[in-house]
Amino acid sequence: MRLAASIVTFRTPPQELRQALATLSESCAERITVVDHSGNDDLAPTVAQYPRAEYIRHENRGYGSGHNVALRQSLADGFDIHLVINSDVEIAPADIDRMAGYMDVNTDIGALHPRMLNSDGSPQYTVRLIPTPLDLILRRFLPKWIARRRRQRYELRHIDHTRPFNAPYMQGSFMMMSCDALRRVGLFDERFFLYPEDIDMSRRLHRESTTLYYPYATAVHHHRAASYHNLRMLGIHVVNMIRYFNKWGWISDDERRRFNAPLLKNR
Repeated sequence: MRLAASIVTFRTPPQELRQALATLSESCAERITVVDHSGNDDLAPTVAQYPRAEYIRHENRGYGSGHNVALRQSLADGFDIHLVINSDVEIAPADIDRMAGYMDVNTDIGALHPRMLNSDGSPQYTVRLIPTPLDLILRRFLPKWIARRRRQRYELRHIDHTRPFNAPYMQGSFMMMSCDALRRVGLFDERFFLYPEDIDMSRRLHRESTTLYYPYATAVHHHRAASYHNLRMLGIHVVNMIRYFNKWGWISDDERRRFNAPLLKNR
């Protein structure tokens, strides 16, 4: 079993990147690719401190485009598993190894996602239903008390998160993916600059393999939620979600209904 990993950076604090690289270097990851969209080489010396890491300066064409640079290398070089991970995610090296080992034995798994926590230790619900336009409008633009039950349904809070389950959407901050599955479904759709590329990838993997929430590994995601604090990022979010629903359907999306139904059956 051979594991590669990639991080896409954009003006990332060097200390944050160092922590991520140190963790990955202590895991079974053979190669760690940092694809830098910062427009300069300031992070290159940080990456050079880690023998298994390589630095690639890349034109910023979006999150998925950056990871695709590393994913193409992994597929060409015969890796079995590829981990897409954000620099602001903390996880023990042993948990990365445990997840990779689980995927190695269970070859029906297309992607694996750990239990995710916020910085304060509270649960971060990062495996979800495939969203409808209403789900995202409620989540992004309206106060949390409005349609609280629908929000909780979308975040699968009614599911027992102490047990594994097959989820059609896992957040892109941590996606451990089978290279065989990626050869079948393709890489990240580069039409999406940022945000819905993980929904799109998850549902393509879910279509033909298990996309498993795996609670026996835990990560902490220091989520910055840039579109909640920056009007430019909000604009990028909205434009790319329009592209997503133009691709998959706004009202009529039979596959969305079919994928979500098993998780809503026992509510």
